[in-house]
Amino acid sequence: MLERFLVQASTYASDIDGLINLVAVLAGFWFLLAEAMFFWLIWKFRARPGKKSQYLTGKEKHVSRWITIPHALVLVCDVFIIIGSVRVWYNVKQVLPEADSTIRIIGQQWAWTFQHPGADNELDTADDIFTVEDLHVEVEKTYHFKLESRDVLHDFSVPVFRLKQDALPGRSITGWFRPTMTGEFGIQCAEICGIGHGIMAGRIHIEDANTHAAWISSASVATTP
Repeated sequence: MLERFLVQASTYASDIDGLINLVAVLAGFWFLLAEAMFFWLIWKFRARPGKKSQYLTGKEKHVSRWITIPHALVLVCDVFIIIGSVRVWYNVKQVLPEADSTIRIIGQQWAWTFQHPGADNELDTADDIFTVEDLHVEVEKTYHFKLESRDVLHDFSVPVFRLKQDALPGRSITGWFRPTMTGEFGIQCAEICGIGHGIMAGRIHIEDANTHAAWISSASVATTP
């Protein structure tokens, strides 16, 4: 299960993982250093017979520098985190690459409905394909999605894409992804949305061109009156 969660199946998954790793390394370094210093000070200044304790106000230069210097170094690390965060946010949330196809994702208590374009690759036409809990996409194609909610706040999450986007009632939110590998992976609702939240799951089927074309053909026949 952990190995499948760590799969990177979208073009921006590695960028998001890299940012998380950067934060973990920098924060982890300072955490371990602070804990080591904490326990060293406890040992060094432990109560000992015949040794008087010192009263320090914290304003002494030889004491305050142990605060100001690490603080300045932490701020330098924060600059790297902010630069990395802005870069990833811009590439994922602000840039909208040209779409090869567009789908609609609708959340409701407690299921996902997916509207796929049919053979004409145009959304909101007569040959659209509707599925519940199963989203079918083609590998190496850029998809725009229009995310909507019919009732309450939901959150469309595809862990292998590192995609997580709130669905708000009354709004249609546009986002994008580009799958980089074939396979079948989980879809989650990552926002508590009522008593059935835990069962609001789905599957994304990432298919090669021939398999996806065959699915569109069979699904179109199945939905034809």
